[in-house]
Amino acid sequence: MGKIEWAMWANEQALASGLILLTGGIVGVAGQFRGWQFAAYAIAAGAFVCLLEYPRSKRAKGTSVERTGQYCFTVCVKSFGPLTRNYYVRAFLHAVICVPGGFMLATVLGCVCLGIASIIYLAAAIRGEHWEPIVPRKETVGPPPADIKNPPQNPPPRPPPETRRKRVDDLEGAAYDNPIPVED
Repeated sequence: MGKIEWAMWANEQALASGLILLTGGIVGVAGQFRGWQFAAYAIAAGAFVCLLEYPRSKRAKGTSVERTGQYCFTVCVKSFGPLTRNYYVRAFLHAVICVPGGFMLATVLGCVCLGIASIIYLAAAIRGEHWEPIVPRKETVGPPPADIKNPPQNPPPRPPPETRRKRVDDLEGAAYDNPIPVED
């Protein structure tokens, strides 16, 4: 069996928990719940986590599929250098961010999910994984191989070569003789 890449699971978990934290924060602020200041914090923390976790990391083996529009966020995350590449830092950061969310009912689910993501990131860091950006590949288009033939010039259905119409100046000589009689 193959080696599990824990960082991939942590990334999905953290992105989902960021969205849950953001949603819980919006509900807490809109409802003016007691301690709504924690909900306002959850909105900012959820948005930060979503921006941090949106770009996927390059996989160790196999193909890495990037998310739609990931390149812009990858440049931002990559600019912070080792702070965002190191999974120990991410695990600690997510653990610290999730604590204030536990003080309000609307944000508890996002807090718990982010705590789980923090534990998964810690497992990834212990196993030596690190964040690596997915760089877009430049596809080289070379000339086609010599054994590929040109496509057909006339559309289907194509009559056999011996019965194809020949272009001549004489219209009667160029006419196609239908071997099947046509009746009106």
